Amino acid sequence: MAVSKKIQEMQASSSFIRKMFETGAALKSEFGAENVYDFSIGNPSALPPAEFTNILLEEAARENMHGYMPNAGYPEVRSQVAAYLTDEQNVKFRPENILMTSGAGGALNVALKTILNPGDKVLASKPCFMEYQFYCDNHGGGLELVDCLPGFDLNIEAFESVIDEKTAAVIVNSPNNPSGKVYSEKKLKELAELLERKSVEMGRRIYILCDEPYRKIIYGQVEVPSIPELYPHTMICTSYSKDLSIPGERIGFLAIAPGLEDRDHITSGAVLCNRILGYVNASSLMQRVVGRLQGMAVDVAQYQKKRDLLGQILTDCGFDLELPEGTFYLFPRAPLGDDMMVVNYLQEQNILAVPGRGFGMPGYFRLSYCVNDDMILRSEKAFKRAAQNIFG
Repeated sequence: MAVSKKIQEMQASSSFIRKMFETGAALKSEFGAENVYDFSIGNPSALPPAEFTNILLEEAARENMHGYMPNAGYPEVRSQVAAYLTDEQNVKFRPENILMTSGAGGALNVALKTILNPGDKVLASKPCFMEYQFYCDNHGGGLELVDCLPGFDLNIEAFESVIDEKTAAVIVNSPNNPSGKVYSEKKLKELAELLERKSVEMGRRIYILCDEPYRKIIYGQVEVPSIPELYPHTMICTSYSKDLSIPGERIGFLAIAPGLEDRDHITSGAVLCNRILGYVNASSLMQRVVGRLQGMAVDVAQYQKKRDLLGQILTDCGFDLELPEGTFYLFPRAPLGDDMMVVNYLQEQNILAVPGRGFGMPGYFRLSYCVNDDMILRSEKAFKRAAQNIFG
């Protein structure tokens, strides 16, 4: 058999997001793209800022820019990232502890390979991006999901009940995919105090891996707290995919906080892992481009408009939901707690959604509203037809 048993098992439980995306392609081929309402994947609809194109052209015209570089990335780009992070996170980051990576997924895999021993476990609050489980497995560990509080908040008592001597890290994704929850400073402080106490108790440092590619996609007066300021043993794993609307470029970074225990050994280990995992270097051209775009983001007001528009359609149809504080996802409650029933009824109307079980939380379903306004408006009748079937 050509494909290993392990990979076959992974394929069987692979991402619902990708499955729905493929279903959407088939439906579009059959019914026409204008008659399919694909809310399945977080592929940003916004154009990158105009500055991105201008800088891209300038950097592409430079001479001698396609050669080898240090495996952590261009020193000048790492300095630009460190300077921006110092201001954003209220902690003085050092360029030598920044690694440019192939997106947030690359950064997470590098971090996990650096710190995991065989049999270690990593914790994440429900709901979460379930690719984390494959990332952990890649490096000999396992992912354990922790129940959340109502409103998708961190459940500190639940975290405490599952931490043991095998716990290596906690992944914190805020703003959260799929719920849109932004964890408060109060809750993050409680988590930091717990991890500090448990690290001493277990005789090993428990790290926070801060996955925050949606950090700049927030609404109203919401603020995203600095986790490195609250807990020094933090690594930021992120990308420019969402804030600059360039997911296909797969460019991001791993930032190791200056107060992290054994910081320099972790950094050198991460540089080695970046190389031997096959990433070696993030894109030369994209490194130089994003280095000059620190702090820049698409106009978030357009996403807020889409959120409010789709949220009103769903509310009018009778669905129970809270508008997200960040990201570009709605995560409504599924009537009768049956997320697959809802997703199937929606699909009958050519609406593509992702069941909550695809994020470790059955009973909800996710809709990605980073799509054209016109599609949202055209989907209203289809949602109403589906709601008649769902609610009887």
